[in-house]
Amino acid sequence: MLTPTTVGSTSGFMGVAIVQPGDRIAEHYHPYSEEFVYVICGQLEVDLDGDPHPLRPEQGLMIPAHMRHRFRNVGTEEARIVFHLGPLAPSPPLGHVDTEETDSAPATAVQAPADAALTTERRKVRS
Repeated sequence: MLTPTTVGSTSGFMGVAIVQPGDRIAEHYHPYSEEFVYVICGQLEVDLDGDPHPLRPEQGLMIPAHMRHRFRNVGTEEARIVFHLGPLAPSPPLGHVDTEETDSAPATAVQAPADAALTTERRKVRS
């Protein structure tokens, strides 16, 4: 991710979420931030305040602050989503509110080479 910690950003952060077939990113919302997503590859379905919508490669979406959302990989291949959230919450724990229980730990962060400030980290739940 490109975050305040990794690159000194002051207006938001960016990363890549990888969702395997049949997996999902649990429902949550961001009380301080809008979330911008762009699908690189894969067949996703996104629930916005409970309403499902298809989300395909080369499509983008802006999710307003406070809107509950969840992503599901409904295809047979890995899905990759570039996301950006901004503005920043007053502190990281205040920026993400889970609205459903998960039965697995958050995805492991993967650190890029030292010369790149990029990690991948998103909460995933196996369906």
